Amino acid sequence: MEPIRRQGALVPLRRPEEPSAPLSDPRLSDVDEWGRSEHIRELARRLYDPIYRHWFRAEWEDLEKIPTEGGALLVANHAGAIPSDAPAIMHGIETELSRPVYGMADHMFKGMPVVGTLWSRAGGVAAHPENAYRLLREQGQLALVFPEGTKGPGKTYSERYQLRRFGRGGFVEIAMRAGVPIVPIAVVGAEESMPTLFKVPGLARMLGVPYVPITANMLMFGPLGLLAYFPAKFRFRVLDPVRFDVPPDQERYSKSRIMDAAEDIRVDLQETLYDMLRQRRSVWF
Repeated sequence: MEPIRRQGALVPLRRPEEPSAPLSDPRLSDVDEWGRSEHIRELARRLYDPIYRHWFRAEWEDLEKIPTEGGALLVANHAGAIPSDAPAIMHGIETELSRPVYGMADHMFKGMPVVGTLWSRAGGVAAHPENAYRLLREQGQLALVFPEGTKGPGKTYSERYQLRRFGRGGFVEIAMRAGVPIVPIAVVGAEESMPTLFKVPGLARMLGVPYVPITANMLMFGPLGLLAYFPAKFRFRVLDPVRFDVPPDQERYSKSRIMDAAEDIRVDLQETLYDMLRQRRSVWF
């Protein structure tokens, strides 16, 4: 596949005799307004590609259902103590379709020293309705959200592939406002890549985080288990895009319709996951 067209360009080093460029010169950086750097994304893809292709051995079904132009809100099930699905989805779409994907995640990541900056440079955006609206409506980008929130990766292994409630359907209202389709993606494999055996609620409250997991990876690999995933085989199935016959940019939308649409998408994803699990012969092969 052809590499993704970069939005910025690197500039040759100036010779000493050349005058200094003004600080506002856009050529000085390829970082966009969201903090994403195409240089960092390119480096991340190069480093992550062997994991994607040889460790997770990712396969896609119906990838052509993702629009090749214009905005679209991608929604998927979310799992794994340290979720492995987001980078795999972003990598797969960017390498196969040559479209950038912005991953929407909890604002907590933005505030982490070093991690927050790297997360932004790699395409992460704080999950706020206005951020999603601008990406979708004004810039025509692909935005990836996980409606389960932290409840998804907070599940234990005994609860695997049982989707949690999709909040209050905020992602549906954003898609309506922005006038873009929702494209559901069912993910199988992430649950087994870093399964949570049990959680430590007291420590989570002390640290102010949603959950503190004890994973099978930690028991097997020790401290390295915080970063080492099991080689579960990943499968992705793209469902039919969901479009809404309502005008964009309305002041308000029917709450009952929003909730009904969110629940319909959740049910479709849940049934698709069950179908994929029935067809799966092995977690690893």
